[in-house]
Amino acid sequence: MTTSAPASDAPSPLDALLAPGGPFELVPEEVLGSVVPVFVRRRRALHELLAESVEHGDRVYLATAEHRVTFAEHARRVSALAAGLQEEHGVAPGDRVAIHAANRPEWIETFWAVTSLGAIAVGFNAWWSAAETTAAVEQTTPVLVVADAKRAALVGPGTPVLAMEEALPALLARHDGAPLPSSDVEEDDPAVILFTSGTSGHPKGVVHTHRNVLAVVEYHRFNDAVAAIFGDPTDPRDKTYLLTMPLFHVGSLHNLAVPRLATGSKVALHLGAFDVDRVLRLVESERVTNWGAVPTMAHRMLEHPDLSAYDTSSLRAFALASAPSSPAFKQRLRDGLPFASMLVDSYGLTETCTAVAVASPMDLAEAPGSLGRPVLGVQVEIRDPQGRALPEGVEGEVCVRSMFVMKEYWGHPEATAAALREDRWLHTGDIGVMEQGRVRLSSRRADLIIRGGENINPGEIEAVLAEHPAVSDVVVLGLDDEALGQVPGAVVVLAEGAQVTTEELADHVGEQLAYFKVPVRWRLTDQPLPRNATGKVVRREVPRPDQDRPGRAGRAD
Repeated sequence: MTTSAPASDAPSPLDALLAPGGPFELVPEEVLGSVVPVFVRRRRALHELLAESVEHGDRVYLATAEHRVTFAEHARRVSALAAGLQEEHGVAPGDRVAIHAANRPEWIETFWAVTSLGAIAVGFNAWWSAAETTAAVEQTTPVLVVADAKRAALVGPGTPVLAMEEALPALLARHDGAPLPSSDVEEDDPAVILFTSGTSGHPKGVVHTHRNVLAVVEYHRFNDAVAAIFGDPTDPRDKTYLLTMPLFHVGSLHNLAVPRLATGSKVALHLGAFDVDRVLRLVESERVTNWGAVPTMAHRMLEHPDLSAYDTSSLRAFALASAPSSPAFKQRLRDGLPFASMLVDSYGLTETCTAVAVASPMDLAEAPGSLGRPVLGVQVEIRDPQGRALPEGVEGEVCVRSMFVMKEYWGHPEATAAALREDRWLHTGDIGVMEQGRVRLSSRRADLIIRGGENINPGEIEAVLAEHPAVSDVVVLGLDDEALGQVPGAVVVLAEGAQVTTEELADHVGEQLAYFKVPVRWRLTDQPLPRNATGKVVRREVPRPDQDRPGRAGRAD
């Protein structure tokens, strides 16, 4: 059974938006060998959107606590940066340019400069270790890495680095006044690579095309139009969107920073580690209207001793994303946060660019725990292990097809073939069920751990721990955590006669992997792990780690 965005025979206020000739008309077209609904009226390349943004002039595009960048200034800076990349660094269409930095306006400006040249922007995870950074460089072979000082030090020799703090301002000054960049690209040419942990091996680079990213823009413009039909009096240009999640995620980049260049809205960009007081001051000073947060951030808001000290009256739309949360937690948010009365939840993946399904306040009231209905243009099927579509109410793998779905995993044809199967249906690995047209998940990607919105592949941690001479066997599990959703815990079988502390093992992991992947609870044992007849660890029978150790300090700031 295939489920798409709901349709009705009864006249609807939305009909004028979707009807033939309407601004968001959809028609079936072949995309990479599969026929999917696409927007009739759409841009074909990201540089077109950059050129149109100049019309917003002196309106503010990016605002931090210390600085504001107008649309006109942003276009001027992007043009200068693009000219510098092209003339001084030889960046050409199809080249990869990596961005390795914490959130800052230069991250966004670099993205626009790179993609407008027809090159591919590669968003590195700002929490990666030197080893993880090296692996990503080897995988994507960028011609240049644009990095802040902290991350520039992680890039090994042999790859040119453009430092955001020093070299980038000088480059902008040398090319100030350059014309807007453009390039001759096809819709299905790669535009950006973002990384996902997946469930096996090292992080894979997910390739999104110009078509993918620009389709997300139209989806958000459609949402603005729907809001207006149902009584929202605010001009989209007068909305302000709070950006608190990392830009190397689709939630912040594709679904916030990029669409706002099209709608003329303001992005309030929080810098540094998440801090409730600094975030609320930004909400107050910039009159933030919309915020999408991970449950961890929402949890910290609930713990704040006095939210009434800040004026959050401008905040009218609050959504959860990137990590699962329970109906009970959502109710705590409604009861405890003055801006969470109309809470929205969603389900999506890096591979899908935007949400697969969105749960409105009505969905959450009628079906607590569901993740809502498929969004416009998205088809969802629940399938059995043989790939056959299952009826409503029967559990199986969630499969997705749409104009938003990735092109491929960069340099991993086998992984691409395993994920994108017949007729380019994306097999997510998530287990779920359809109930009255809504998606409900039973489990996410097998053993994947989602810590505060960050995907953690336990196999990656297990591989690092297995290298330690004191370790004979190991399994890493996702453990429930009230603040973060899940945290990694490790059960380590020690080699005969070995002596080691959990601190030593944690330091060993931290030397090779990002801080958030370091297990925070441990069990050291001499007993073998329970395994089935095929030798696979039976995770449900593994004794839970019970020895606490605080996680290593460090954030993307």
